[in-house]
Amino acid sequence: MTPAPVHAHLHQSLLLRLLAEQGMVDTAVAIGDVAPRLGDWLDFRQAISLHGVLNPQAPVEQAAHTQGTAVLSAEALTRHVDKVRLQLVQSISQGAPTGSGLTRIDMPPAELDEPPDPKTAYEPYRRFYAAHQRQMETVIRSLRSQVRGQLSKSSSALQQLATLDAAFENILSEREAVLLGKVSKLLEKRFAQALKQHLKKQADSAADEATPVQPLAWLMPLRQGLRSALLAELDTRLQPTLGLLDAFNAENT
Repeated sequence: MTPAPVHAHLHQSLLLRLLAEQGMVDTAVAIGDVAPRLGDWLDFRQAISLHGVLNPQAPVEQAAHTQGTAVLSAEALTRHVDKVRLQLVQSISQGAPTGSGLTRIDMPPAELDEPPDPKTAYEPYRRFYAAHQRQMETVIRSLRSQVRGQLSKSSSALQQLATLDAAFENILSEREAVLLGKVSKLLEKRFAQALKQHLKKQADSAADEATPVQPLAWLMPLRQGLRSALLAELDTRLQPTLGLLDAFNAENT
């Protein structure tokens, strides 16, 4: 499988490191800094909108929907973010915790038809991965908005940061969804490759009357790999929210 090239400048991403370790991406190719390439990702309307945020004509005003809500302390906001993150980690690792409000998304049973059909064997895992991606996207979008709301009731600098973050989320969310959607496809290719090797070993074993190949020995590492990829993706998706939280804490502690 030919690794997909990615930006070497993003090598600190946990998700990218995981994919590189599995041989699914190549981090050796540098394509340029993010800032100059950002212009290639924006259309002219988005560029005008972003320019207006970066060059406000007047002090940033608090959003109407945040003016009547309480301002949380830095400790309380950190506890809230940590709680939501832990719930998502538990949802991926062992199923959504009781009382979290998250839909339980179970890993498909570790059983496949014999012989497995290469065309359909991955489908339950694709649905599992996609369901967790949708859950993360919904929950983290809400969490990010909540943290922005707290910044919007703070200093003018934090208000402008909240406005800037909202603009970037609106501009980059579609691109983010496309890029993260490719992760499952990379995992599917790895699954298909492992299944092909497993079927070949089974055929060779039957022809040579050798010791039978264990049916699921090849599958268990792939199942764990799905969870590891989801946890790494969770870390990536949370970075903007954690950046906002750091800014809030720096000013309020």
